Amino acid sequence: MATRLIGEGGFWALSMQDVADACGLTVPGLLHHVGSKDGLVLAVLDHRDAEDFRSLAEQLGLGADATGWPRDISLAEACEALVRRNATQPEIVRLFSVLQAESLAPGHPAAACFAARQERVLAEFTAMVSGRVPDPASLARQVVAAMDGLQIQWLRDPEGTDLVAEWQAAAARLFAGL
Repeated sequence: MATRLIGEGGFWALSMQDVADACGLTVPGLLHHVGSKDGLVLAVLDHRDAEDFRSLAEQLGLGADATGWPRDISLAEACEALVRRNATQPEIVRLFSVLQAESLAPGHPAAACFAARQERVLAEFTAMVSGRVPDPASLARQVVAAMDGLQIQWLRDPEGTDLVAEWQAAAARLFAGL
């Protein structure tokens, strides 16, 4: 429930009363579990990252104890799995898109979380193409930018944008020659 509420209005518009009501709790009861509004947002992000990685690990046959992308899976395969997963969960994509944009503001409680997440994703993606392209860090940034941009377009026009098909077309260009 918190995921939907945050995705709809972002952190700044989030009401702890609305979250508590939606969860059948009192505000003090909610705060007992998350500590604060900041804590709620960070807990939601941590939970979603863990759930998404668990699901992707299962989809890619990595096993439940996987902690990172194995080097025998290509970046193209990993991204395809990510996009396919995201295409099934617009509410989660909206949550991350809204909070990622908001977290650019100084003092946003998720700023450090998104900076660390970006660093981690770029490092993983870079490692997956290292030694295979002249500038692996640049390709990693371009891949993330294409994925994020296509997701925004899909959220704006879900009926007119086939996220998976658009990603496959972009991936064919990004990964040409790999």
